[in-house]
Amino acid sequence: MIQVNGTPVAIAAGKTLQEYLDTTDYVPTRIAVERNGEIVPKRLYGETVLQDNDVIEVVSFVGGG
Repeated sequence: MIQVNGTPVAIAAGKTLQEYLDTTDYVPTRIAVERNGEIVPKRLYGETVLQDNDVIEVVSFVGGG
């Protein structure tokens, strides 16, 4: 189990951050992801394997005016 934005989420063992994000409605070009307090560069999403007790924060950028 991991936490995403404060909510517990059941993730299959060995799933990458990219695989998780592919199951969501997040727009990849409009988000930043932090894992356990550290920013994950977009180029590493496919290599970042999620583990039990990870804490993920996904921040969406929105425009306005």
